Amino acid sequence: MVINEELLAERKKISSKRPKFIRQESWRYDRLAENWRKPKGKDNKMRKQKAGVPAIVKIGYRGPKVSRGLHPSGYSDNIVLNVNGLAGLDPKKDAVRLGHTVGSRKRKEIIAKATEQGFKILNAGKLAIKEDKK
Repeated sequence: MVINEELLAERKKISSKRPKFIRQESWRYDRLAENWRKPKGKDNKMRKQKAGVPAIVKIGYRGPKVSRGLHPSGYSDNIVLNVNGLAGLDPKKDAVRLGHTVGSRKRKEIIAKATEQGFKILNAGKLAIKEDKK
């Protein structure tokens, strides 16, 4: 089930118009990866934003503020480190992501409480599958 479909559609529409930001001259040399690097040369055409050269990263290409931080499922992504972290969250709007420092004992407790309250768990992993089989 996807929630916030309008927000996700708007984000996708804006993202489709965003150019692919590539490193300068990565198309020319195989040794240069396409990963973005800011051009810093004194006479660099890309830095000066001349016509006919790829676009550079600017704040105007950012996505809509309301859809930032949303998981592709439409839920708001929230990191939970303990059971008390579930207290201020709404199962209809918020999804739970377990912190990477949480151990297996506390992880089981959080998963049990979250499923009981009806939360979507984004990174439950193998523990949730074992819980379902029991």
